[in-house]
Amino acid sequence: MRARPDLTTAQWRKSSYSNPDGGNCIEVADGYPGVVPVRDSKVPSGPVLLLNPTAWGDFVAHVGGGERR
Repeated sequence: MRARPDLTTAQWRKSSYSNPDGGNCIEVADGYPGVVPVRDSKVPSGPVLLLNPTAWGDFVAHVGGGERR
């Protein structure tokens, strides 16, 4: 099992599609090889979901394509 990365200095970014009022957004931190940290922008001190790059790519493709299940 991989050790959890230290995210204390992570530079979080929101999607360029996020509205200026915040809303229901997620933030992503870049620069962590082999893992994509994701968090809820409304709760920055809350839990962080660590996705592998393939899972993140699948998520982005699904959301970007407007697909619904």
